[in-house]
Amino acid sequence: MENRGKSHVDIFDRASREAWAQHFGVSEERLRKAVSMVGTRITSITAYLHRPSA
Repeated sequence: MENRGKSHVDIFDRASREAWAQHFGVSEERLRKAVSMVGTRITSITAYLHRPSA
């Protein structure tokens, strides 16, 4: 799957979900949590996943 040029993660598409989880280096569950917290915009997910742990 080609992620370049996309602005949102399609969390309902299994292949897309797997590809994005691999791209971010997280589990699909972690990706789902990020989407539930900040939405599907890739920039928001990136910021959420790379924020410092409190």
